[in-house]
Amino acid sequence: MRIGCPKEIKNHEYRVGLTPESARELVQHGHEVWIEAGAGSGIDATDQQYRTAGARIVEGPEAIFAECEMVVKVKEPQAGERAMLREGQILYTYLHLAPDPDQTRDLVDSGVTAIAYETVTGPGGSLPLLKPMSQVAGRMSVQAGATALEKAQGGRGVLLGGVPGVLPGRVVVIGGGVVGFNAAQMAVGLGADVTILDRDPEVLERLGIHFESRAKTRFSNVANLQDAVCGADLVIGAVLIPGAAAPKLVTREMLGDMQKGAVLVDVAIDQGGCFETSRATTHADPTYVVDGVVHYCVANMPGAVARTSTYALNNVTLPHALRIADLGWREALRANPHLAAGLNVHAGEVVYEAVAQELGYVFRPVGEVLG
Repeated sequence: MRIGCPKEIKNHEYRVGLTPESARELVQHGHEVWIEAGAGSGIDATDQQYRTAGARIVEGPEAIFAECEMVVKVKEPQAGERAMLREGQILYTYLHLAPDPDQTRDLVDSGVTAIAYETVTGPGGSLPLLKPMSQVAGRMSVQAGATALEKAQGGRGVLLGGVPGVLPGRVVVIGGGVVGFNAAQMAVGLGADVTILDRDPEVLERLGIHFESRAKTRFSNVANLQDAVCGADLVIGAVLIPGAAAPKLVTREMLGDMQKGAVLVDVAIDQGGCFETSRATTHADPTYVVDGVVHYCVANMPGAVARTSTYALNNVTLPHALRIADLGWREALRANPHLAAGLNVHAGEVVYEAVAQELGYVFRPVGEVLG
């Protein structure tokens, strides 16, 4: 199979879909790998390193989209990239379609077979291709929030860890999954006063056992959420419903009761955000203020630490890429129901139920597609 990896073009996105090491693995399996010139520059991977791995370097993305059977990326294809997708081509990347009707429409119209990293499953309902980026984003959310809390950045001027004789900052983490756990770990490590909210008693019990007295847990209902948020210096939104739009848990009304200069970091922004006042921002202009509350809603947070993120991502995406290339997408998905859960769009139809429901498409089950 001919596999192409274009350079990412989203604002301040420095990751790359294939490392030189991943390209080598694909080549050793007998596949042809095309890499756009400069695609690896954000992780200090040179074109020569890709050539040494056996890949072909091509100028510009046009040849990749025109001639490669599978396109491997990191972020969702931007409008110009979507215009180059073609019927029968395999797109393997993060998509986050539920809050993005324009992208969904373009993928449907293109006839592409689109496999989304974020909905590929693992044992016990885990999301192994999303997990490493959730770990990165969870840890980054605290350092981003700590920076936004500085007075010069519009924040309250609070140091999360405090100093002797001065109370530490109060951090509220909404959601106790991978993002929330990693955010709480970082906040606890800084010495902050940390509270984690979740609706799953088993999650709360697990968090309580892990953190002991270093972090508090609360059941997430409207009353507890409002009470926690209104007293917080930093609120981290870490809610996920796989493949679906995130619920709006913090309302505009709640902002009026929050402390001026408090910070909201919405890690769920890829799925539309879990704060009512969230809108996607970029690393170039990461924050904005609503009712005196600073919002940090960067939609590709892990792109800022591109080298760490790219290698962590390739560790989990490469095995499936090899299966797709070795067997063909249909046989690979038939053989692995976890990979089959990643199929979101195929031949003009939406085949992921949460996306179809959110955006009003007729849903076709994956089983019917695979025959």
